[in-house]
Amino acid sequence: MELKRNAGFFTALKYKGQGPMLTFILHRIGGLGMGIFVTTHILASFLSGDVGNFINGIYEHWLFQIFIFFCALFHGINGLRITLLDLFPSLIPHQREAIWVEWAVFIPVFSFAAFTILTTALGS
Repeated sequence: MELKRNAGFFTALKYKGQGPMLTFILHRIGGLGMGIFVTTHILASFLSGDVGNFINGIYEHWLFQIFIFFCALFHGINGLRITLLDLFPSLIPHQREAIWVEWAVFIPVFSFAAFTILTTALGS
């Protein structure tokens, strides 16, 4: 007996999972971004000369700093929400409300940090 699923790439793009699917995707992007950052950071510490300076120049750029902060902050807050829902399964029916609380915490904290990074980078 064969299990057939109509879950191709284009079918997945049409999925309208809204909030939970968005947090799922952003959580994966955040984890991947932090993993790549740590890997290249370790690699850059072993490299010297032009390659090491080039990688360090990328780290110091304000766009990269905002991206890494986005990854780390979103991954942490979303991970906290997932942990709370796992520890208290009675809250799972309120998952969408928990996502709204997550965004209510994330947006002001990230906005303040991004503003600070930008003002520092632009010298204001």
